[in-house]
Amino acid sequence: MTITPFAAADISAFLALAAQENWVVGAWEFEFLIARFPQGCFTAHDDSGAAAGFVTSLRHNQSGWIGNLIVAERLRGSGIGTALFNRAHVALTKAGANTIWLTASTAGAPLYEKHGFRALDTITRWIGTGRQRHVPHTADRIKTELSGSMQELDAAAWGDDRSALLTATMQRGILEQNPSGFITQQAAEGDIQFGPFAARDSGSAERLFDAAAGTVPKGTRILIDAPAANRSAIRLFTRRNMERAGSNLLMYAGKKPAYRPELIYGLATMGSCG
Repeated sequence: MTITPFAAADISAFLALAAQENWVVGAWEFEFLIARFPQGCFTAHDDSGAAAGFVTSLRHNQSGWIGNLIVAERLRGSGIGTALFNRAHVALTKAGANTIWLTASTAGAPLYEKHGFRALDTITRWIGTGRQRHVPHTADRIKTELSGSMQELDAAAWGDDRSALLTATMQRGILEQNPSGFITQQAAEGDIQFGPFAARDSGSAERLFDAAAGTVPKGTRILIDAPAANRSAIRLFTRRNMERAGSNLLMYAGKKPAYRPELIYGLATMGSCG
């Protein structure tokens, strides 16, 4: 086995593995990650040179995320996953990340616990459908730049400045905002992801959700990854007839983050960057 930097040419091989696991992920994410933090993204190759596994990581300001850790089924249990994880962990530590985040399945958690990670919350996948009977005219869907108030709200929620990630998602998505929150719609492999989605109160979150859902064509799936500790989010999504579709543990290592889940209604990506 050899491990090399994750290159643009590796994206298609990753997406093929991810499709086998029914992951919701697009090429844009890897283009962003390898441009933003190339020293923390890796590909493992088997003895024939074929891609056998991947991991990505992203440094924000004081924190970082490890995500997209995947190994070809035929090679699981051979130590490739641990080797990839260690490379990403070391890269973030060397880059000065005081807190390192990741999401993990219950089965995968013991690996991370051995490296000092502990569970802080659970991230639940919610699935619903759009409520717009007719597709809105594209001229009515305006892209908006990241504002200072949105940065402040997101930083209050996660305990760090994540401006680069927010900007990347908003540049490819459609933003709705009000004085107390914001929601971004992103295309997600035929579905629509709501996130990043943050609000200071449940009323603002409800208005943002309804405004966004009203522009999604009826029958199109809406996906949201949200923290289980946000009880207002659970009530909102339940009232809007969304259904739970799995969950993962939200874990961290290092300095305990100033995490405020009550402000977070949707992650910016489907678990890989926060």
